[in-house]
Amino acid sequence: MTRPLAPAGTRGQDWWRGAVIYQVYPRSFMDSNADGVGDLPGVLARLDYIAELGVDAIWLSPFFTSPMKDFGYDVADYRGVDPLFGSLDDFDRLLEAAHARGLKIVIDQVLSHTSDQHAWFQESRVDRDNPRADWYVWAEARDDGMPPNNWLSVFGGSAWQWDSRRRQYYLHNFLASQPDLNFHHPEVQDAILGEVRFWLERGVDGFRLDAINFCTHDAQLRDNPPAETVLEASIGVRPDNPYGFQRHRFDKSRPENLAFLERLRALLDEYPGTTSVGEVGDDNALDVMADYTRGGKRLHMCYSFDLLTERGDADFLHHTLATMEAKLGDGWPCWAIGNHDVVRVASRWRATSEVELRLYMAFLLTQRGSVCLYQGEELGLTEAELRFEELVDPYGIAFWPNFKGRDGCRTPHPWQAKGHNGGFSSVAPWLPLPESHLARAVDRQHGDPDSLLSAYRDFLAFRRAHPALVKGEVRYHPLRDDVLCLERKHPASRPSERLLIALNFSSAPRTLAAPGDAAALADAPASVTGEWRHGRLTLPAHGIAIASCAEEATWDV
Repeated sequence: MTRPLAPAGTRGQDWWRGAVIYQVYPRSFMDSNADGVGDLPGVLARLDYIAELGVDAIWLSPFFTSPMKDFGYDVADYRGVDPLFGSLDDFDRLLEAAHARGLKIVIDQVLSHTSDQHAWFQESRVDRDNPRADWYVWAEARDDGMPPNNWLSVFGGSAWQWDSRRRQYYLHNFLASQPDLNFHHPEVQDAILGEVRFWLERGVDGFRLDAINFCTHDAQLRDNPPAETVLEASIGVRPDNPYGFQRHRFDKSRPENLAFLERLRALLDEYPGTTSVGEVGDDNALDVMADYTRGGKRLHMCYSFDLLTERGDADFLHHTLATMEAKLGDGWPCWAIGNHDVVRVASRWRATSEVELRLYMAFLLTQRGSVCLYQGEELGLTEAELRFEELVDPYGIAFWPNFKGRDGCRTPHPWQAKGHNGGFSSVAPWLPLPESHLARAVDRQHGDPDSLLSAYRDFLAFRRAHPALVKGEVRYHPLRDDVLCLERKHPASRPSERLLIALNFSSAPRTLAAPGDAAALADAPASVTGEWRHGRLTLPAHGIAIASCAEEATWDV
């Protein structure tokens, strides 16, 4: 298949810089065939909703052929669409329709591991002499029969599974049914790049790369050292998960991975206008992100779990952002405060009012970098509270009751406040739709200019109109009284633009000094509530302020 020409109306080959990417979890977005599970035709049916939101691209979580032990992140065929989600023709129709609306399509790729049902693994496990015998990470047992080292799975327990046919252990960083590929083998790299090329030829605009720092492992299989303190924030696990007891020095984020990423980037460069965003979960995530994105030879951008934690206070956010900016150099970040793996931000950051949700929105959309916006954030959805018998996530089932898994952020998208199952499906959905979500359904918010959905639409349009917010430089000022202060500047824009931004994370009003010529923007959306007058900035509780200012003016906050 010949790759189609880029759609008209796009923003050039570097469209991804400053892009807002809307994450669709297909099984929870819209059910088109009354089986209780969302699908690709369902996404197509609701494509105008995404386009009207004002985002630049859609990230589709996995829809590939899979036994669904990890809900699609266990791929059995990289080139096939699972019948649960539709067909390859359905994908092509969705891609064409998205492009016609000026939307890019970014698909999830799980490169570090496959399902144990993948044909490659089925052949690899037969014996030690077949052509794919070394395509996965196999190792001998220790003399006492124990696994070859102390590596742990993210989902709990040893990262090694015994296989009686080969009489060896194989590595799995996640479920035992998700064996890790051996990226030290050149044929494996070639094969994986072939799977990526298949989708590039089909016309996709980019890839979200799941757990991309897991692709290579230490060839000597050395033990990981213990962590000085239990790790949680940067690797996306809870403190009761033993995975956080180790410093993951040898099982992931290996320097050998850089060579593979350079091969991957070279492939993407053959298809101008395509992009990559890598997910990095590591105790040194910011360093890894810098290594993966600096210099333009590896990934286009990365995001980590650093903003996907329980902490959403100004001090933590300021430290994380400033540290990231200092490390990245010419690298490009992609920010996310929610996704399909973590508690929804409205609950995780304990928002008690609509104004706080608008503050989180402004925080996310004013940083230097690109943005991943998870479906339902624009509606202000909270984490769904599910009973144990309603859980389907193996991660949550394994760690119940201290951890309820990822099901609470994956419940169906509420389209209608009244009617059958929130308009998601005409039959009982694969996860229950909470009654509390119906009050925030799309039809309740769509026509309301004061709704959170309208606030997102307005702010996204505002962001797109200001080059400083999309591709500009950033400078962070010292934190003051829980107010996060930054400036965005784009000298190359005509006219050149310098914006001052203040985000009040306090539940009390704040007043700060401001340049005398700081002026509120005429096109600022209603969610921007701060007032700039006579060298002073007044912010209401959880208020947002944005002003234009002369480049030579100082801002002493």
